[in-house]
Amino acid sequence: MCASLENVRRTLDDLTARLEARKKELLAQRHVISATPVVMGGALVIPAGLLAQRKGEPGWSADADNRKQVESIAMRVVMDAERAMGHTVYDVSAEKCGWDVTSIPPASDGKLPPARHIEVKGRAKGSSTITVTRNEILYALNQADKFLLAIVLVDGDAHEGPYYLRRPFTQEPDWAVTSINLDLGQLLARPGV
Repeated sequence: MCASLENVRRTLDDLTARLEARKKELLAQRHVISATPVVMGGALVIPAGLLAQRKGEPGWSADADNRKQVESIAMRVVMDAERAMGHTVYDVSAEKCGWDVTSIPPASDGKLPPARHIEVKGRAKGSSTITVTRNEILYALNQADKFLLAIVLVDGDAHEGPYYLRRPFTQEPDWAVTSINLDLGQLLARPGV
């Protein structure tokens, strides 16, 4: 009983001391005086795409409409290629499931093969990178052989591809990574593309 009373007193003393310290902090903050800020330095941020455009480098997309058109062409090309193989094709890009196209091959010997989950990346011809999200990488790793990365290079109304990559990623991104850029040339140079 005595030890319990001693613990209560100790806790009460501790809380009282913390209350007094906090009151002093608040009182000190009431007397803070704003002063004129002093600029110590500055920075000029220029988007990489703008620099590429000014240098006349290919692959820079001037607007969202152009990027949307490239993606649309790439989706159509991949879906047409899958249909040409006799697959049933579904556009699942709006469902945010980690890939853009689900392609179901026809039954073989009375068995239905596993569906193909295809992430479509359309890029303007001359581009040097593609961007993949953390979610896309994680789905690719989890889906293993079911997942394909399809790359289509678009030049106006013409296109090259689709180039399919199986198991395009080898490790999951760090915990704070939301997306990464991959070198397009190195991806297309992989064996089996």
